[in-house]
This record gives sequence, C-alpha cells and structure tokens, in this order.
Amino acid sequence: MTAPTSLATARIGVVTFPGTLDDRDAARAVRLAGGEAVSLWHADADLHDVDAVVLPGGFSYGDYLRAGAISRFAPVMESLVDAAQGGLPVLGICNGFQVLTEAHLLPGSMIKNDHLHFLCREQVLVVENAETAWTRDYSAGQRITIPLKNQDGQFVADDRTLDELEGEGRVVFRYDGWNPNGSRRDIAGISNAAGNVVGLMPHPEHAVEAGFGPASEAGPRAGTDGLGFFTSVLSTLVHA
Repeated sequence: MTAPTSLATARIGVVTFPGTLDDRDAARAVRLAGGEAVSLWHADADLHDVDAVVLPGGFSYGDYLRAGAISRFAPVMESLVDAAQGGLPVLGICNGFQVLTEAHLLPGSMIKNDHLHFLCREQVLVVENAETAWTRDYSAGQRITIPLKNQDGQFVADDRTLDELEGEGRVVFRYDGWNPNGSRRDIAGISNAAGNVVGLMPHPEHAVEAGFGPASEAGPRAGTDGLGFFTSVLSTLVHA
C-alpha cells in the first residue's frame, strides 16, 4: 500500500452489505475528516485501491444465523481479509465488529446483550490504546461519548484470550460508568496485534458533527468525539 501524500488523497472505502444501515453516515464522517469516501459493494471483490476500509453498522443479511456470520463469506471480505493481514487499516463498527470476529481478523465473539434487549443510548468510553491506526488522535485515558445501539453487543472470549488482549494492550476501549451489554471486562473495542484492525460496538460516525451528536459540555447534540477515529486514520496514512 502506498501512503497518500495528503489528507485529500486518502481514499477510505465504506462497505455496504444487504441490511447495512450506517454506510452513508460513515461516508459522511470520512468526508468531514477530510478524506474521500469510496463506496464498496459486498458482492464486488475489488477494493478499488482504497487506503483503508470501514465496515459500518446495521444488520447485514438480516443477521440470519448470527450477526455477521453470512457477511464473512461475501466476495468483498475475501479481498479485505488479505488486505488487512497485509496492513490495510480496517474499522468495524457494531455489525462491522461482529463481521471482523466472524472473519477471524479479531478474536472473540459477539452474543446477545445480557439483558436480552435492544439498547440505544449515549455511551461514555475510556480510550485504553491511543496507538492504533484509528485512535492516534486521542489520548490514553481520555473519556469520549458516542452513541451505542445494539442487541448483539456482548463481547465474549475465553480467559486466555482476554488475558492476551489485556497483556498486549489490544483492549482499545472500555465502557465507563456502566457496562451496557455484559461484555467481558467492560470491553467496548479491541484491535489486532498490529493495530491496523479495530472493532468496537458504539458508533463514532454518529458523533462527528455539532448539532447531530451526543450531548456535550458545549450543549445538546454538540458532541463530536467520534470524529477522531476518522482523522486518526487519515493521519496514519499520511505519516505511514
């Protein structure tokens, strides 16, 4: 992968599966951060020379079988898995996180929330790792608020895997104040060993524009804490 020479030339692919809901929101977040959003179709194996990829939220293929299970076999994922293993930055948001675990780009699995209800709320997260391709514009220990909306948001893994994630600094986000879905060790997001692949359940693309985000100190709907995901990857690409 050749690094872009400027933010304006960074091409960020946004994948659409049947049932994807947040692809346009993710594309807008890319544009607000200063990049070029490129639409990628689930049935097309060509990644169109993008420099990074976002797997957005929704209910891909209706979440039949289980969330993300069918998407893992989409033609676009064959190319994406190879590219991610080669260093391509990939962000999985909510359903996208579920797809990444099904594709074994990230460990663990996502199951029903422990209270068995769909949940939609503004969620505070603690940034545990600010050195991934998607978090470099944050600081370790920083608290950010972004929306959360899911019913299959409980991250589970065996103790050995959880210990490895902790020991290798691959827990990227934790829920702060309240664990909304029963995820093990309050984990809200993780990365692969290289730090180029990140998955999380909350939705940063819904907190990128004042007037349309969560409440913040600046006022109702003024929160833009999610924009850092997208500026982070652009910075990563420029300085690679």
